[in-house]
Amino acid sequence: MNHPADYRGRRVVVLGLARSGVSVAKLFHKLGADVIVNDKKERANSPEADELDALGISVLCGYHPDDLIDERTALLIKNPGIPYGAPPVRQALEKGVEVVTEVEAAYLISPAPIIGITGSNGKTTTTTLIGMLLDAAGKQPIVAGNIGLPLCEAVQDAKRDNWIVAELSSFQLKGTQSFRPRIALLLNLAETHLDYHGSMEDYLASKRKLFANQTEADTAVLNWDDPVCRETAEGLKSRLLPFSLYEKLEEGVCIEPPFARDTVEGSDGLADTGIEAERRKIVYRGPASEGGSETVIMPVDELGIRGRHNAANAIAAIAACLAAGAEPAALAEPLRLFKGVEHRLEYVCEKNGVTFYNDSKATNPTATTMSVRSLNNPIVLVAGGLDRGSDYMELLPLFKELKGLVALGETRSKLERVAGLAGLTKVESVNAEKDAESMLREAVSRAFAMAEPGDAVLLSPACASWDMFESYEQRGSMFKQSAHTL
Repeated sequence: MNHPADYRGRRVVVLGLARSGVSVAKLFHKLGADVIVNDKKERANSPEADELDALGISVLCGYHPDDLIDERTALLIKNPGIPYGAPPVRQALEKGVEVVTEVEAAYLISPAPIIGITGSNGKTTTTTLIGMLLDAAGKQPIVAGNIGLPLCEAVQDAKRDNWIVAELSSFQLKGTQSFRPRIALLLNLAETHLDYHGSMEDYLASKRKLFANQTEADTAVLNWDDPVCRETAEGLKSRLLPFSLYEKLEEGVCIEPPFARDTVEGSDGLADTGIEAERRKIVYRGPASEGGSETVIMPVDELGIRGRHNAANAIAAIAACLAAGAEPAALAEPLRLFKGVEHRLEYVCEKNGVTFYNDSKATNPTATTMSVRSLNNPIVLVAGGLDRGSDYMELLPLFKELKGLVALGETRSKLERVAGLAGLTKVESVNAEKDAESMLREAVSRAFAMAEPGDAVLLSPACASWDMFESYEQRGSMFKQSAHTL
């Protein structure tokens, strides 16, 4: 697309309200475009509409007008979650109207360089960490994107000496054209969101758009332990800065001595046991062109977050911050202090010797597997949610390790089937006809009844929340409230 200022006097359709829709509508209105905002939600459920109306922006709620996209339409900016099969999007594409997400517009007006973070798992933790580490290093970060603050809002407040730290989903990246982050970080790839993308190929292509416009002046931070990330390195125009838990790297950020891939996590949720665990360090090696200097960042066992997957998130964040010019000495202390983000393997409380953890942000099987294996207690798992077509057979080995399962949501029968194949005998299902809060309260109660002192009850759904909840945040908050009020 063109620079947003080029749409002065031209018709721009914003599809979907929510916070990002409001932000981008305000931006184009301010720059003189003829903005129309459309949302299928009824006006009564769209409180943002009044704010836009007061500015003189046209808002249509409750339906998609047949003539929303016409010969006057110069651009369609859609909410990332709206599928490309939605009638207005399909009509725009058929008429040759450009379709983008807010990310594209934000990039074109941003005075500050952008760090883009994507991946199937770990995005929020890594994005939060990068923001904290850059702040400690005096780099003036602004954390935005899929994590909360809309990018269009963030970049309008930014200066050239800021860094925009942006969590980006595949939905957002699919709708980009010229977007070019100064630092692009791909954490991992797992099969997910196929109901939206239609195929793994489209999902991967959307993620890889993060690197499409980078040049040799930019940096690509890739997980060297993930085969798809390694493949992504082929053909990069930008400087490659890898990170690894399992290999000693000649250049990049790694763990030394490396973890062995076939070992389990130890009692600290991080390292396998023995003398090597006691001396593992996070190490950065610079490029040979700069002398190949080696810097020890900190001991691995001093990280404030538990779980080997979080060690991967930490070294990814370190790599991005070093690429942004942070001094290595500034990074260790905030890494020691950081205890994680809400809804991601979050300690909730202890009742009668049973510990409760909220991992509502685990919306795919890979995330759930990592979280279960980061805890050392016998686990009663609360799982289930939106059905995106998976059979969840990849959870079979994990279910063999569980003490019990409480299944809920659209996928409950599929999860029960996998649990049966795994030989898990303590399995219960919660009636989906209940309202969301009552259903989750009952799930927590049943899980607590299965558990014994020393066990953990873990909400780690392996599914998105939208079958019953407005968001994973709402699901996690209800779980926490249910645990506290047992």
